[in-house]
Amino acid sequence: MKLTVLGSGTGWLSLRRRAPGYLVSLKNFHMVLDLGPGTLYQILKIGISLEDISAIFLSHFHPDHVTDIIPFFFATRYNLGYQRRDPIYLVAHRNFHDFYNGLKGAFGQWVSPPEDLLSLRPVPTSDFYSIELSPFKVTTVGVNHNPESLAIKLEYNRKSLVYSGDTGWCEALIELARGVDLLIVECSNSKESSVSAHLGPDEIAEIAKRANPKRILISHFYPHSEHPDISKWRFEYRGEIILAEDLISVSL
Repeated sequence: MKLTVLGSGTGWLSLRRRAPGYLVSLKNFHMVLDLGPGTLYQILKIGISLEDISAIFLSHFHPDHVTDIIPFFFATRYNLGYQRRDPIYLVAHRNFHDFYNGLKGAFGQWVSPPEDLLSLRPVPTSDFYSIELSPFKVTTVGVNHNPESLAIKLEYNRKSLVYSGDTGWCEALIELARGVDLLIVECSNSKESSVSAHLGPDEIAEIAKRANPKRILISHFYPHSEHPDISKWRFEYRGEIILAEDLISVSL
């Protein structure tokens, strides 16, 4: 399993960091975790075609996490170039139907993929919800951000990865991430600036201590949060800490 950071940023426009997006690749199966603006171009940069995308997960419906779903759906209608016919799985909160109907109200048929190409896998936010999405076992849980916000866990052959999406402090995230090989966690807050329903370094340190993932990838940086002080973490967390940059890869 290989993770590639497509975008380590946020809704704040930056030449250094694209909006949120992560690509999990296992053999010929490529799953995108969020599709913020510019992430499709990042996929092309690393040599993956749009036809290679096997599955999409949307953590929630804020623009910095979903905007590239519009050009992606539009591209699937380009029948002189887009040739994929295997279903593309889309995992999102069950309210995705309302969000998608809004897109179709704005763009009409141009954001409707060809018939049978899109296979929706709607999930609730309550409790821990598991589905099989070959080759992965997928588990989602609601987190503390938007009503539809989800974290996701991917498991394959005793390897596991959790992506927090956007969230504030959340016991469910700790439980989902307990002992995983890699935890991708957001870091929007800093001592200088913080808002509710997001995480900062002290909270991430506590999550790392309690969940004890083997590695933790800190991402979703604003300019004020992209240099977290992690020096004191070493007293309580011995795993590897990675500060995300666009287009870095981590193998599991």
